[in-house]
Amino acid sequence: MSKINPSELDEHLSNGAAPYVLDIRPRKSYQRSHIEGSQNVPVYNDLRRGDDTELRQSLSQIPADETVVTVCKAGIVARKATAALEEEGYEAVTLAGGMRRWSGYQNGSFGYRLTSFVRRALP
Repeated sequence: MSKINPSELDEHLSNGAAPYVLDIRPRKSYQRSHIEGSQNVPVYNDLRRGDDTELRQSLSQIPADETVVTVCKAGIVARKATAALEEEGYEAVTLAGGMRRWSGYQNGSFGYRLTSFVRRALP
């Protein structure tokens, strides 16, 4: 299963090769903050419990001819969405670290810079 880092996603979003960004968090979380241009299908709680039925029933809302980047709070539950989408034939990746890491990247936080440095330094 693949993942994409916030800086890589930002590059895709800014150069016109934007993937379809699927935010699976609850609607209220999405309304508070989200990646510009993302779409919300609030299946986070279901997926957290291991139930991907609602996501599979929402496939008509998700374009099958684009790469889908799944987003949640920290990237863990989004992996379940990515796996379900891949099973359905979608090209899907998970935003590494979810909205927490995206926010850190956007804000240039010390924590994000340190984590990024460590990830690049380790094999």
